[in-house]
Amino acid sequence: RGGNTMGNQPATEQFFIDKLAESKVHFERALDCKHTEFDDLYPYMIEHPQFFWYKRYVAWSELLTIVGLCEELSFSWKEQFTPHQVEYLEERVMSAKVLDFWFEKNDSKEHAQR
Repeated sequence: RGGNTMGNQPATEQFFIDKLAESKVHFERALDCKHTEFDDLYPYMIEHPQFFWYKRYVAWSELLTIVGLCEELSFSWKEQFTPHQVEYLEERVMSAKVLDFWFEKNDSKEHAQR
């Protein structure tokens, strides 16, 4: 990963949206049990039965952190997500609902339960 190309430029909305997109991919890969940077950072944990959970927690909190920064800076982050994903992120809790329905294209099932 070459040098820091941003130099001393102020962090732009585009910069944050790019980071958010990366973080979303990271979380989705963790949900799918695919390789992420986390595997490289904690190789000794790969054998651990809870490994995929740790990975998801880390990816989710990263996502929440970037969403939180976008909120504080009034950057429009919601376009990156489906309406129900936005709802999960605003609730902030990584519940079973998030794990089960994150990839759902329509959330009619969920509404039926309310």
